[in-house]
Amino acid sequence: MNHRRPFDGDAAPETIRGYRMAFIHPTAEVSPQAEIGEGTRVWHGAQIRERARLGKGCIVGKNVYIDFEVVIGDHVKIQNNSSLYHGLTVEDGVFIGPHVVITNDRIPRAINPDGSLKGAADWVVGRTLIRRGASIGAGAIIVTGVTVGEWALCGAGAVVTRDVPAHAIVAGNPARVIGYISAGGVRCATQEEAIERTAQER
Repeated sequence: MNHRRPFDGDAAPETIRGYRMAFIHPTAEVSPQAEIGEGTRVWHGAQIRERARLGKGCIVGKNVYIDFEVVIGDHVKIQNNSSLYHGLTVEDGVFIGPHVVITNDRIPRAINPDGSLKGAADWVVGRTLIRRGASIGAGAIIVTGVTVGEWALCGAGAVVTRDVPAHAIVAGNPARVIGYISAGGVRCATQEEAIERTAQER
């Protein structure tokens, strides 16, 4: 696993045996069991739990929390103060804005009906998938059990409770489709137009 703590401000990650290493800020807490890809930067106060996997060239902002066994692809940007919980898979090229929360329990309770504290065996972890190139706006909440499609855009403050189609723009509480967008950021009238435009942008 190529990660270590060098250094000094904004200096580039060190290179060892031809591989660009990850930068982990001295105040970040990264489990030795986590996997951090080459060239990934983990900034002040971030916490990455055991068996989490981050791909190459990611940016993990200040105070981000990444729970155990979360899987994150290559070139993902996670902005300050976001919380990503167990059960989440994030594909390549996803943008996660500041203060985003991606949950993992649709019926959260602290205790069982008998008053005992809930343990790991007392609830079911939800699964959430954020597909390639999608963007999650600042302060959005993704309720567990949904898929956010490729190149979709969830607006700032959206509360996403159901699947988001590829290229859709969703906003509000609960989030609803208000339009479509190409990979390059062009507003489109339909999903078909957005897919076609994206093919032209490549």
